[in-house]
Amino acid sequence: MQSNFPEHPPAVVISGIEPAVDGGRYPVKRVVGEPLEVWATVFKDGHDLISVVLLWRREEKGEWSEVPMRDLGNDRWGGEFTPDREGLYEYTVAAWPDREGTWLDEFRKKTAAGEGDLAVEREEGAIWLREASLRARQAGDVVAARDMMQMAMLLPTLDPAEALELMEGEGARALARRWGDRRLLTVPEQAHPLLVESRLAGFSAWYEFFPRNARGDGKTPATLRECTRVLHHAKALGFDVVYLPPVHPIGLSFRKGKNNATTCEPGDIGSPWAIGGEAGGHRDIDPALGTMEDFRGFVEEARALGLETAMDFALQCSPDHPWVREHPEWFHHRPDGSIKYAENPPKKYQDIYPLHFHNANWRGLWQEILDTLLFWCGQGVRVFRVDNPHTKPVAMWEWVLREVRRKFPEAVFLSEAFTRPAMMRHLAKIGFSQSYSYFTWRTGKEELQQYVRELEEWPVRQYMRANFWPNTPDILAYELWNAPPAKFGIRATLAATLMPNWGIYSGYEFVENKPLPPKEEYLDSEKYQLRERDLSAPGITVHISALNAVRRAQPALQERGRVVFGETGHEQVMAYARVGPEGDRLLVVVTLDAENAVECMVTPPLDALGVAPGESFAVEDLLTGETWTWQGGGNYVKLDPTERVAHVFRIVQ
Repeated sequence: MQSNFPEHPPAVVISGIEPAVDGGRYPVKRVVGEPLEVWATVFKDGHDLISVVLLWRREEKGEWSEVPMRDLGNDRWGGEFTPDREGLYEYTVAAWPDREGTWLDEFRKKTAAGEGDLAVEREEGAIWLREASLRARQAGDVVAARDMMQMAMLLPTLDPAEALELMEGEGARALARRWGDRRLLTVPEQAHPLLVESRLAGFSAWYEFFPRNARGDGKTPATLRECTRVLHHAKALGFDVVYLPPVHPIGLSFRKGKNNATTCEPGDIGSPWAIGGEAGGHRDIDPALGTMEDFRGFVEEARALGLETAMDFALQCSPDHPWVREHPEWFHHRPDGSIKYAENPPKKYQDIYPLHFHNANWRGLWQEILDTLLFWCGQGVRVFRVDNPHTKPVAMWEWVLREVRRKFPEAVFLSEAFTRPAMMRHLAKIGFSQSYSYFTWRTGKEELQQYVRELEEWPVRQYMRANFWPNTPDILAYELWNAPPAKFGIRATLAATLMPNWGIYSGYEFVENKPLPPKEEYLDSEKYQLRERDLSAPGITVHISALNAVRRAQPALQERGRVVFGETGHEQVMAYARVGPEGDRLLVVVTLDAENAVECMVTPPLDALGVAPGESFAVEDLLTGETWTWQGGGNYVKLDPTERVAHVFRIVQ
């Protein structure tokens, strides 16, 4: 990038450019239409004024766009721009001694002090006007060149007051900004990266279901063509992403039986994560679900309803996968020559072979992974839930995700990495759009509040977007074991209102709560068998639909970094404000007790809500339409889980 600018010793000091992830090693993240605010410390020796601009461009797209930065005081400068397209960008800060501004500032002071006719100073102004005119003419701006040459001729003939009036005019100042002397321009050698993603990456509600169980009778596997009723169900609940577990052929060797039994009985359908069989591998559809044409039809039908299809991307193979025959070097081999199956002691997954990503032919494997993702993008998929990315090389993901986005910049990737914080955050840094989180196991008031604060810390929120899931096909958290509907409503409320991204696995809305002790897993899990499910059952469907409707209508629930907790004086009641970019203000009050009614005085975070102490204001519960008058202090709240588990108040003032 330095070759785009003149070579010279730096005339201005530029440091502390923010935001930056690991000093600019990894990209800051935004979505289309979301402003990027940039700050930097900029100064120079002496007393000259300086001009500071924010430069940005789509990566490798040539010309830079320029935005003037504001002087925030104490050598700190700020500016912003709003990207309008997905893709990889870069931004930096440039500065130079402001010769024209310095001249005007000094001329203004000398004029005010009555220091004579200032003939020399007026000639100095004329000199830089002539130089600026020449720059404009060389650039082809004939009108600007003419105007500045006329001012250069006029300036020496005026008295100081008239000269000052001329040069302080908006026309002269605009020309000076445009054609000023930038010969001492300073710009850092390294620009900072920015990943701009689709709106869906920043705000989404996910619904996961197994297409083979779309009939819901627990007996007959369904096809992709029979999923229409589930798509309409997800739409009615207000979700905008339907996420499918793997839809590829399932292996026969060591196929798992019901409840993860190692013995497969006749008719057992196996786990979709045991990918690969006679019908193909990662680029094929399980014949039991239909054809590739059926899959494309599913994606189109979902999109017609306003739903995006998320595809599970699991890099593992059944022993019957074509890769096992065609590329045995892509797998771990034991001393006896056998291929090592997956283990997480004491758990064993005999039906799955993990891949060896650092084998001698690793380039071939990595290319196959990239090509497979691009293949599914070609079938209309733009959203991927990546299975266990923390067990694969992060360098591979960084390369793969970048290459996919070169062709499909709107692609969204959800990282399913329930792992150590450092790995979870690093996967976000290298390019995953969203991340599964520890919300599933954060149940107490203090730990929930602390976790949200942790996710909203300055460096973390620049690159990591948590997606809150109360359950998954793998996880029925202890909190939900045999729990009543109110507990499911509580967890849904927290997930949907604390973060812009949330999701549920099907059955949650019907309060499916039977565990397989001692594991945090479902009894009769859909991972291994069909289950009965009545989509017309009530469950908590009304509550989930209402939550998603509020989310769509309220910008305050669509932004990150805007959660401020209030006081309740009760360990089982949480209260928090959500403030939107347009000034919309919400206050969520939710009980954590699914068994007992709770009463307390709620003190909202008044500063965040823009309410003065003692001030009266109206609140409207967006879930019910009820209204109350509150005071800017303590306010009585009662939540009975048999009636309601939360208020989502809109502040009306």
